[in-house]
Amino acid sequence: MEELTSLDPRYVTVVRIRTALATLPILIAAFVLEGADILPFGVVIAPVILLAAFIIFRIPLRRYSARGYSMGEDRLRVVRGLLFRSDTVVPFGRVQHIDVDQGPLERAFGLSTLTVHTAGTHNASVHLPGLASDDAVAMREEIRAHIKRETL
Repeated sequence: MEELTSLDPRYVTVVRIRTALATLPILIAAFVLEGADILPFGVVIAPVILLAAFIIFRIPLRRYSARGYSMGEDRLRVVRGLLFRSDTVVPFGRVQHIDVDQGPLERAFGLSTLTVHTAGTHNASVHLPGLASDDAVAMREEIRAHIKRETL
């Protein structure tokens, strides 16, 4: 089995920020419930804060380590998943078009997501987040050059 390339380490920070934003409503609800004085102080907020801290700091690290990719001469392989592993191989001959996307957080950290759209319906789009923007553009151009060679 070939060696996989890891995503950019800054991806962990981006996922942690997204996760913190997702846990924010639950933390706010716990603070409101704590302020209502229905239960003794700390019964609700302490476990919620501990759980949120675990989710924010541990899960993104595990997601980062569970992802990887390799780019060969004629294909892209993307591996992902913690509980449900996915190992997708995209032959360049099946690629229809390629996107390089950035959200506001990704742009702030200099990261991009490479999306490869293929012919077919099952797994017709393969997303590879957490790439340095320069790497994502270089990968897009390399795939584009390969497609151009095949069509000539």
